[in-house]
Amino acid sequence: MWLITGLAVCSAFAELVLPAQEPYRSPGVPAAVLAAVSVLCLLWRHVVPLITLAVTSAVVVGTAASGLSVWLVQWPTWIGLFTCFALGDRRLRAGGCALAALGVAGFLVFDRGAFDPTALFNIATIFGIAVVAGDATRSRRTAAAATAGKEVAEARERARSAEQLLVEERGRLARELHDALGHAVTVIVLQAAVGRRVHARNPAFGHDALERIETVGRGALSELDRMLRVLHPGSQETDNAWVEPSLADLDELAAGVRAAGREVHVHTGQVQLSASAGRTVYRIVQEAVTNAVRHTTSGIVRIDVDQIADQVVVEVTNPIDSSGDGPPASADGRGLVNMGERARLEGGSLEAGPVAGDFRIRATIPALRMSPSGSRP
Repeated sequence: MWLITGLAVCSAFAELVLPAQEPYRSPGVPAAVLAAVSVLCLLWRHVVPLITLAVTSAVVVGTAASGLSVWLVQWPTWIGLFTCFALGDRRLRAGGCALAALGVAGFLVFDRGAFDPTALFNIATIFGIAVVAGDATRSRRTAAAATAGKEVAEARERARSAEQLLVEERGRLARELHDALGHAVTVIVLQAAVGRRVHARNPAFGHDALERIETVGRGALSELDRMLRVLHPGSQETDNAWVEPSLADLDELAAGVRAAGREVHVHTGQVQLSASAGRTVYRIVQEAVTNAVRHTTSGIVRIDVDQIADQVVVEVTNPIDSSGDGPPASADGRGLVNMGERARLEGGSLEAGPVAGDFRIRATIPALRMSPSGSRP
């Protein structure tokens, strides 16, 4: 604003002090006023570019019609034309060209100087420069806006991805906490109940139950400590910390439940699973067995893991407790949800429900594909 105001003052002063040039009249106060008005119009060129261009073109025509030289007042017109092309759409640019052309035509009609092809060439050149420069400015502004919009969209997408990753990681850790510690606490409670009931008549069994409670509790604390190390910001732990459980640990899992007084039968056939899938199968069996001993008071818990074609089938069954003496089923069903999510993440599926008087949990997990030579692909 201050720059344009200064230019207007300088233009008016120049019109007052510069001598006349043949065949034009000597400039004076009217010429100074016209020059100042022409420059001051540029203050609103970004708000009303067509009106700015119309006024500056009219100043050029009026100056020529007054017998004055337009060498100074023509520049705001070209700046107005440049602004129309830098800011506007096709309609605004077409209007700007029309107003500038009318200004040039009026100048040619009223100018006192002799017709000079060189002057006409100069006008055409300046006209073209204003148009090309304005269009280039608009193109750069459009490209910059598109780039900024793309960067904002990418930033939002990264934020959404980070949030989704955080949600998935929280879900994974919640499943680990629920399955590993939930099973340990369930076994501890069962063993403590058994030990309390037989302590008076069989102290040795009660002592063994306490030892098993201690062992399971230490294992649960180790799981919790490993999880906390993974969560710690400065930890060097990786997902390898969670790849410990596998099919080989099913017998130990069953032994812990047998020690609590439940009969568990385990059958494991020849299966080919990746480390991740093996861990998933273990966690599904662990949660299924936990549900069985938590929601029923008697009956054999059967664990069958076998491979059928390219699918590993996992079944955990137990008799449905119809006495009503067992603990109530979990209201939120988190265990079944976790098992289904684990199977889905490995590309498999899970079914749960009563079958022929038993409650069966059946999971299918894709087996590890082998190359024709017998090695892993």
